Amino acid sequence: MCRKCYVTTPIYYASGTPQLGNSYSTVACDVFARFNRLMNHDTFYLTGMDEHGQKIEEVAAKAKMEPQAFVDKIACGTKGVWKDLNISYDYFIRTTDDNHVKAVQMIFEKLLANGDIYLGSYTGNYCVSCETFFTKSQLAEGDTCPDCGKPTKLVSEESYFLNLKKYSDRLLKFIDENPKFIIPETRKNEVVSFIESGLEDLCVSRTTFKWGVPVLSNPKHVVYVWIDALANYITALGYGSDDESNYKKYWLENNNIYHVIGKDILRFHAIYWPIMLMALDIPINFQLVVHGWILNRDGKMSKSRGNAVYPEDLYSRYGSDSVRYYLAKEMPLGNDGLFSYDRFMERYNTDLANDLGNLVSRTVSMIEKYFDGVIPGSYKNTEFDASLEECAKKAIEATIQEFDKFELQNAMNATWELINRANKYVDETAPWTLAKDPANKELLASVMYHLAESIRVAAHLVAPYLVETAPKILEQLGVEEELCIENLAFGADLSGVKVCKGEALFKRLDIKAELKFYEEKQKAALEALNKTKKEEPKKELITIDDFAKVELKVGEILESKRHENAEKLLVSKIKIGDEVRQIVSGIAKYYDPQTLVGRKVIVVTNLQPVKIRGVESNGMVLCAADNEKLELIEIKELNSGSTVR
Repeated sequence: MCRKCYVTTPIYYASGTPQLGNSYSTVACDVFARFNRLMNHDTFYLTGMDEHGQKIEEVAAKAKMEPQAFVDKIACGTKGVWKDLNISYDYFIRTTDDNHVKAVQMIFEKLLANGDIYLGSYTGNYCVSCETFFTKSQLAEGDTCPDCGKPTKLVSEESYFLNLKKYSDRLLKFIDENPKFIIPETRKNEVVSFIESGLEDLCVSRTTFKWGVPVLSNPKHVVYVWIDALANYITALGYGSDDESNYKKYWLENNNIYHVIGKDILRFHAIYWPIMLMALDIPINFQLVVHGWILNRDGKMSKSRGNAVYPEDLYSRYGSDSVRYYLAKEMPLGNDGLFSYDRFMERYNTDLANDLGNLVSRTVSMIEKYFDGVIPGSYKNTEFDASLEECAKKAIEATIQEFDKFELQNAMNATWELINRANKYVDETAPWTLAKDPANKELLASVMYHLAESIRVAAHLVAPYLVETAPKILEQLGVEEELCIENLAFGADLSGVKVCKGEALFKRLDIKAELKFYEEKQKAALEALNKTKKEEPKKELITIDDFAKVELKVGEILESKRHENAEKLLVSKIKIGDEVRQIVSGIAKYYDPQTLVGRKVIVVTNLQPVKIRGVESNGMVLCAADNEKLELIEIKELNSGSTVR
């Protein structure tokens, strides 16, 4: 029986053009899907767009467009980017699709009828950007979103709720019995900790906006984004439609389902989605593959900071294969990856232009020079041939093994070991020296065959990510064969095959000139951003009496540690005179907690105590910040407890 594979990206929010971060998930899934097709696995690759919600309604209004017209435009642009990146998805789902809308309505009514959804009321803080409600204890300082840091809005409305508490123990048991449900393990531990801290029932409908899927039995409500969005993984397969054959094939009868997501949406996929499936009596057959963010040297990329990188900025200049290679190469599973233009160009020159491109070019050139362009068929083994053959065999095995674990970076490294070994083989055998003595003709033939065959194998191994380059390699070798598992083994008969030298696969870059190009481009983008920024409204002035109400004192940090349930928060013990207070601060991105001990800072001491992600905070530490950096305001000479005025 043919092995099946179902791989999905998150569906991206339809608020703008895909950035490099979105592109990673999409490229990673595409590489994985292409590898599985190479192995002759029956593969279905899903991506798409999340097109409902208050944020879309607001953004569309600002653009003076109807929401549907707005998301149609974004969907068209997104599909264009994916086409340019050679993304081979099988289905592009949109949550505005009629079949999806009808299935979501059916799912909601089924959950309601089963008692897993109930009508209540909600009063709490809502983040429009994240489309997420938060309790008071979950908020960061200043009632900001603990995930994105943006201000939240206090909302009070009638809502339907999904009963998460009912399934809490069952979910913990499932995670314990399925250790590979979430990879890497560090992310699994985060989820377990969050569940054990106590789940609150999930708000799953809204009445304060209209751009969403209407609840059939109560149309003043629209289905809240996470029920709507998460259901796409099964509605795209036909669940709830007249034809559920793909749902049966790729979900019910398949144990190789991979949801590839960023760490920022882990909670929704690891808790809300499996609980939905439990409530619907649908098997949880998937594995969550959780990756980090693509950062630049200043931190997370942001359009508002003017440091966002778009994939078309790169592929329009260097080709799509170079972008695909970099994204897959620079993102170790579970960790953040780094993007910088100089790093990208170094990878391009070193790995693609030199290691691979030059290997192909000089091999073809030598076959043309020494054998009139025909790969020799008879050969006598050199002392280095066995080592190269063994390396090729190990590269094939390791690449397959690493792909099976979704370790894309490791798989690529395994392939590159063969490419590097082939380059070393050239130096070891020195064909230019062998060519000087006619007695070495057979040894020279062996070298040319082994080089050509190594390159042929490498072309198959790089095919999932170097989509355009792999066929070009075979074309230059003169090899006419399908890129597939049947042709992967080392030892093909290439006798009589005529090579065909072509253009360089990757032309070396003048890095200095390229960096100057992007520096100027970023400078122009920042200038344009600053020009378009509207003048900030004048802030209401306060009196000296208003300011006098704020009590500021010097505090000394005695200890600091990371918040157990929020990676952006630090929990510190601060001595203020004779008193020691616990204060939670959203500064973990900027400071290692160990470096804070002993520092004297300014503390607002007359704030009402609050709970932030379940931890009490009694005060606020003052910082200075711009769009990119944040610094604690420190005191050098004054003692702890001193008044600041």
